[in-house]
Amino acid sequence: MEFRKNDLVTLEIEDCGVDGEGIGKTDGFTVFVKDAVIGDTIKAKIIKAKKHYGYGRLVEVIKPSPYRTKPRCAFARQCGGCQLQALSYDRQLVFKTNKVRGHLERIGGFTDIPMEPIIGMDEPYHYRNKAQFPVGRNKEGKIITGFYAGRTHTIIENRDCALGIPQNKEVLDRVISHMEKYNIEPYNEMTGQGLVRHILIRYGYFTKELMVCLILNGNKIPREELLVSSLREIHGMTSITINVNKKRNNVILGDKIRLLWGQDYITDKIGDISYQISPLSFYQVNPRQTQKLYAKALEYADLHGDETVWDLYCGIGTISLFLAQKAKFVRGVEIVPEAIENARENARINGITNTQFYVGKAEEVLPREYEKTGIYADVIVVDPPRKGCDEVLLQTMVEMQPERIVYVSCDSATLARDLKYLCQRGYELKKVCPVDQFGMTVHVETVCLLSKKL
Repeated sequence: MEFRKNDLVTLEIEDCGVDGEGIGKTDGFTVFVKDAVIGDTIKAKIIKAKKHYGYGRLVEVIKPSPYRTKPRCAFARQCGGCQLQALSYDRQLVFKTNKVRGHLERIGGFTDIPMEPIIGMDEPYHYRNKAQFPVGRNKEGKIITGFYAGRTHTIIENRDCALGIPQNKEVLDRVISHMEKYNIEPYNEMTGQGLVRHILIRYGYFTKELMVCLILNGNKIPREELLVSSLREIHGMTSITINVNKKRNNVILGDKIRLLWGQDYITDKIGDISYQISPLSFYQVNPRQTQKLYAKALEYADLHGDETVWDLYCGIGTISLFLAQKAKFVRGVEIVPEAIENARENARINGITNTQFYVGKAEEVLPREYEKTGIYADVIVVDPPRKGCDEVLLQTMVEMQPERIVYVSCDSATLARDLKYLCQRGYELKKVCPVDQFGMTVHVETVCLLSKKL
């Protein structure tokens, strides 16, 4: 039987795709359906049909799965932020474990994977310490803020995200109220006109410090002293800044920060280490789980006080300073100059002296320092962006022959590819531990230990 667009089909959902979509079959035809849960019997409308598979829109849940749960957020289906709110949390952890294992098997070619149990969250809601809210107008002309619908730039209005902190709503209410009172236009992506593009909020989970950064298509906001006065009434307010971004692109933050009030950073802690975080800093969005993630990375690094460690893609030095407590010396590399300034300052405020930080691409700095000075590594820790490691970097890591490589990954597909490269060149995969940093979403962090083959 041939299936076409707009056909209605009844499906039993038997599997879950990497993006959280339910997978069902009818007459040998596979259908991927967003918002369907393993164990559901559903009715779906085909919205795109290929020869052997298609994509469907959930029309009706005929018989709900035992794993189906009521989303805590009313906008869970429209908003692009969460993909798994309809799936019970224990099954989310099973899904993420299977996702990591599946990528390591299919892409990495690994069998008998030495996986440890996934480290789940105690409370999988209200964990995000950072949120970026786009600002616009709805069809009725009202100023709104919220999150983009999946794969679009249509704003789903929501000032109280179930993954964010309660203070988000208070900040957004005050900024939008100020805009309405003084006729301040939100940015319009289609025309490039308007002033307020995004509202960035960061929160120190352990210090209770709050940061607000307004991303503007201009240098200042009208009556900014009155806005500052209003925002300062919110408990914990520590930093109010403006970020200027006049470019016509999808990049949220520009390079220029102007301080309106307070200080241009907030401080937070992971374990015993304090970190200064600016609006531009990369900092893990889930600090409670990050502490567990870094503890696992430190366990895998197995440091005894006489090791030289390289930390690649070190950001503001979060992992570097963790490692420095147990290592002889740690060298960190990061491409963002401001992040390296933060890393050096973070080392200073924590009284840590056995670190050195380099600005540049890891795939350029590591080979250069290795060839120029012969700086070796007993342990290399790598925490790359989603695209994984550059092959030149992997090659240099192999040439340096550290005893152990600890790979922290936010994308298990590129992780599997990179592990395959390293394990074909003298390394052995010893341990794999998924860590759930992002409850209600399909994303999962993974920590892996590789040892040099004897």
